[in-house]
Amino acid sequence: MKNKVSIIGAGMTGATTAHWLAEREIADLVLVDVVEGMPQGKALDLQEALPVVGKDVTVVGSNTYEVTAGSDIVVITAGLPRKPGMSRDDLLTANAAIVSKATEESLKYSPNAIFVVLTNPLDSMAYLTMKLGKLPPERVIGQAGILDSARMRAFVAMELGVSVENIQCYVLGGHGDDMVPLVRHSNVAGIPLNEVLPPDRLQAIVERTRKGGGEIVSLLKSGSAFYAPGAAVAQMVEAILKDKHLIIPAAAYMQGEYGLKDIFFGVPVQLGRQGVEKIIQYQLDDNEKAELKKSAEAVSQTIAALHSLVKI
Repeated sequence: MKNKVSIIGAGMTGATTAHWLAEREIADLVLVDVVEGMPQGKALDLQEALPVVGKDVTVVGSNTYEVTAGSDIVVITAGLPRKPGMSRDDLLTANAAIVSKATEESLKYSPNAIFVVLTNPLDSMAYLTMKLGKLPPERVIGQAGILDSARMRAFVAMELGVSVENIQCYVLGGHGDDMVPLVRHSNVAGIPLNEVLPPDRLQAIVERTRKGGGEIVSLLKSGSAFYAPGAAVAQMVEAILKDKHLIIPAAAYMQGEYGLKDIFFGVPVQLGRQGVEKIIQYQLDDNEKAELKKSAEAVSQTIAALHSLVKI
C-alpha cells in the first residue's frame, strides 16, 4: 500500500511542499484548502507535470477532509501569512482557530497520522495540535529548525564561496527572532565557523539568520517564504516514511530535555517511522544556555497567550 500525505493549506507553501514531495515519489498527495477550486486546480496542474519528470504518484485536491482518510502524515501549512512589520506571534489568534479545525478534521479521517506543523507562530501551533488532538508527543513535529539552519548554511556559502554540501549549521530554539544559531557546533568541512569567518561577519550571518523570514516577507510584501519551507518539510516527510533515523533540528515537545518542560522548542531530533524517536542533547556552554533560556521564555509567553484563547 502506497504512503499517503495530506497537506492542509494549498497556498504557496502547501503547493510548493506538494511539488517537492511529488518529485521524491514517496507518497500519494492530497491538497486541502477552503478556497473553492484552488486545491483542485493546483493538484491537477501538478498531476499533469509528473509525466514530464517521470514520477508516478497521485495528486488530489479538495475543499473537504474526507479525501484525506488514511493519511500517514498530515502537514499543516494553513494560516494567515505574515505581512511586513508583523511578528510571527501577531498571527496567534487567527491561526489558532485555523489550526484547531485542521487538527480536528484531519484526525477524524486519519487517527494514526503523524503531524508536521508549519503554521506560525510555529512552536505554539505545534503545541496546540498535540494538546487539542490528544496526541502522543512523538507524533507532532514543528518544521522550523531545518529551515533556519538551511538559511544559515546558505548565508555561509554565499560569504565563503563554498558548496553548501560542505557546510553544516545548527539553529535551535523557538522559531522567532530569539532563535539560537549554534556557531560553536557549526562548521565548514569540519572546521568551526569561528575559525573560517571573522567575528563581525559571523555575527552578521547570525543576525541575518534570525531575521531570515522577515527579510523575505519585506521583499515579497504580500506573502512569506515557501520554497525553503516546502523543501524542509519534504526532507522531514521522507525521513519519517523511509524510517531513516535522520537527526535534524525541529520543534519537539520538551519533557525535561535542556531543562525545559511543556513547550515545543527547536532541538535536534531523530526522525523515523513513528515520528520523533529521540531528542539529542548537545553540551552547551554558559552563553548558549543563556540564549536558549531567553528563547524558551519567549515561546512560553506565546503558549501562555494561547491558553487564554483555546481550552486545551
